Formats: sequence, structure tokens, C-alpha cells
Amino acid sequence: MIDFHAYSIEWCAAWNAHDLDRLLGGFDDSVVFKSPAARKIVPGSDGVIVGKAALRSYWSEGLRLIPNLHFTLVGTYEGIDCVTIAYRNQDGRQASEVLVFSDGLVVQGFGTYLVSPSS
Repeated sequence: MIDFHAYSIEWCAAWNAHDLDRLLGGFDDSVVFKSPAARKIVPGSDGVIVGKAALRSYWSEGLRLIPNLHFTLVGTYEGIDCVTIAYRNQDGRQASEVLVFSDGLVVQGFGTYLVSPSS
């Protein structure tokens, strides 16, 4: 059983250290990650990143583009074989990451961002 609270704290610490090896250590080689940010950073991806190597490349580029990236953990939401990590980024924007696990490894991930009401 995964301690999702401890996992969330480590996830946040790894991001704040910009340590991709720490972040990706618990990901399956064939992970699928979907995020609106990936759509912007990885042309032609339509926001879908497939495989740990491609995820490393995407996150490396994200860190290059946002050198002051820093997350503050807001909350951890436990599900069945999944966790949602709510956080604020360096600009104070709210976001969350949903991670789905199988055999102790992340097999799917979803980056989600707070939607501002339309005016």
C-alpha cells in the first residue's frame, strides 16, 4: 500500500529540487501522461506524452522554460490506485496532478489546472 501523503511530499520536494531522476523513479516505462501544458511545450503531442523517456524530455523542457519552478503542496486526495496532488505553482496558480498506479508504479498521469470563470 502506498502512503499517498508521504508520496505527495516527496513529489513536491523532487519538483522543487528540479530532480527528474527522483520524479521519474516511480514511473512505469510505458507511462501515459496528459496535460494542457504538454500541448504547449511539445508541438504535435496534442498534450499526450507516451513513455518515460518522452516524459523526461517534456519535463526537462518545462524546467528549462520555467527555471524558477516551485510547487507548494496544498492537499493530497487518495483514491483507489490513484492520488490527486493539489498544489500552487511559483506564480500562485492552483493546479493538480492525478497519478494512477499499477504494481506500485505510475502508469497514467494527468496534469490539471484551475479554470477561471468566463466573463
